[in-house]
Amino acid sequence: AVRLVESGGGSVQAGGSLRLSCTASELIPIMAWYRQAPGKEREGVAGYDHDGRRNYADSLEGRFTVSLDYYKKTLHLQMDNLKPEDSGLYYCAADFWCGDWVDAAEYKDWGQGIEVTVYS
Repeated sequence: AVRLVESGGGSVQAGGSLRLSCTASELIPIMAWYRQAPGKEREGVAGYDHDGRRNYADSLEGRFTVSLDYYKKTLHLQMDNLKPEDSGLYYCAADFWCGDWVDAAEYKDWGQGIEVTVYS
């Protein structure tokens, strides 16, 4: 299994920014960010699909930017203009193939999750 380690979470006031990073233990082409708020389902936030395209959840309204430094095995998530509803546990997911980037069942490997809290 590929080991994924997330970093960069924390607490920030609404309107602020955070940058999450996820480093994999080996080169892996498909990586994505998910999040889970208390009492809610885990949802796809942003990620790369098998064609190398970046994808985002529609609800983000362009506030987040995902980037992949493939040879450093690191996926970043720049989160700007954060809102309290962005709070939750953010997970990194990865696999060598993914048919639908937003389907959590497509990913074999997951990080432990990192907390993001946005307060108003």
